[in-house]
Amino acid sequence: MSDLIKAAILGIVEGLTEFLPVSSTGHLLILQRFLGFSDDEFGKTFVVLIQLGAILAILSIYFAKLWRIAIGALSDPGARRFVIGVLIAFLPAALIGAAMHSVIKAYLFNVWVVCFTLIAGGAVLLWVDDMDLRPKYNDAMQFSLPMCLIIGICQCFAMIPGVSRSGATIVSAMLLGADKRSAAEFSFFLAMPTMAGAFTLDLIKNHDQMTSHNLLLVGIGFVCSFVAGFFVVKTFLDYVSRHGFALFAWWRVVVGTLGLLLLAIGF
Repeated sequence: MSDLIKAAILGIVEGLTEFLPVSSTGHLLILQRFLGFSDDEFGKTFVVLIQLGAILAILSIYFAKLWRIAIGALSDPGARRFVIGVLIAFLPAALIGAAMHSVIKAYLFNVWVVCFTLIAGGAVLLWVDDMDLRPKYNDAMQFSLPMCLIIGICQCFAMIPGVSRSGATIVSAMLLGADKRSAAEFSFFLAMPTMAGAFTLDLIKNHDQMTSHNLLLVGIGFVCSFVAGFFVVKTFLDYVSRHGFALFAWWRVVVGTLGLLLLAIGF
């Protein structure tokens, strides 16, 4: 199988998993291992860079709403508080990510770590999904600033591949009083500055790896990620509002367990 096809497969998987609470980075690292795709430093950089395709999918879907919020922030206190809330939630990951970038990629981008955290995260999702939570918020724009900060702190756990950025933010928002739909929507909005920041930081630190061949691989992964991410964002909110997170929790457990079994036999 050529690297171009592998890059397309990884891009599709990235787009399908970025906004689901299953860990896109974890899935990509496992797939890279078993596809034999660039297990060097470029492979880790590839995983981060193609995430921007999925983020642009959100931007295209929510562009009109984002534009209204941006314009309204000049005169509408509610819109202004929401923008400030997203920035506050983004801040912890920005600070820790910048400080720990090299350590995270060197020690935590590990398939064994991913498999264990996938299973543990699945157990947490099942626990939360089974709780009798009584939501106080059904609109992401109504979250308080302290609530946004706590969500942002919880997002930092997703720097461990396999935890899931969307899973950490959705679960923390629900435990703080959000319903499933508003928790997922806030996670979407928070993804934009978070992943744009991760993309920029990784590109600056690893620009020397961007040969013409590697740029082509990133471009293919980027486009496939955008298309798949667009599809998921269009359907995810309605699904979780009706069915919850049990499907994604069990998916995590199955993938993590299979991954450990394959690693144990030396695959």
